[in-house]
Amino acid sequence: MTATFEGGRNIAMKVPPHQYEATVRFYRDILRLEQIGDAGDATTSFRFGANRLWIDNVPSMSQAELWLELVTEDTAAAAQVLADAGVVRCDAIEKLDDGFNGFWITNPATIIHLVDGT
Repeated sequence: MTATFEGGRNIAMKVPPHQYEATVRFYRDILRLEQIGDAGDATTSFRFGANRLWIDNVPSMSQAELWLELVTEDTAAAAQVLADAGVVRCDAIEKLDDGFNGFWITNPATIIHLVDGT
């Protein structure tokens, strides 16, 4: 079974509440990146070159994490390739919308990746 992967356009930085406002100010006021989304205290996003950087306020986090997106045309084939390689699935990490064509994995360094079939 063959699957192809490429980097997606989304990067998510999950930060604890005590770091959220300062992190948003860093990208907005110091780096002056274009803010392209704002959901108040929940999430803010910025144009990050060809990508979109999401800053998510996650109360259950004690330290920041970086999450990446991979895109594929065939999630079933991708899941099989990853399983055959011993890649850990971690679908419980964050609920995806019903009907979403994708799943969560972690790389050997425990960086979360969304495998997105859209």
